[in-house]
Amino acid sequence: MFRFQADLKVYLHREPVDGRKAINGLTLLVEQALGLNPFEPAIYVFSNRRRDRIKLLLWDRTGFWLMIKRLEADRFCWPKTAAVVTLTVQQLHWLLEGIDLAAMQPHPVRKYSKTG
Repeated sequence: MFRFQADLKVYLHREPVDGRKAINGLTLLVEQALGLNPFEPAIYVFSNRRRDRIKLLLWDRTGFWLMIKRLEADRFCWPKTAAVVTLTVQQLHWLLEGIDLAAMQPHPVRKYSKTG
């Protein structure tokens, strides 16, 4: 599997989406349901009702990418928080790997100005 750039924003659409939706339908959801700009450098994440399929939508300067992952026997652990969930790229990779985001918390980023 490839990795996304760490500086990308990741927005997760919490409500289930009809699996037949393609790029045009998903960009409308980004604009209308999430209130976001589908052309900004971000990844928009959607899932179906059974949570066994996930779609990733992102704009790449000249066109949209639409990636789909289908699980054969398992389900994605979907966050149960706010209507629009903002994730880090690392959390997106955890979600794609099947890890429950509520159980995974990385160490906080530490920034220091002096060593001693």
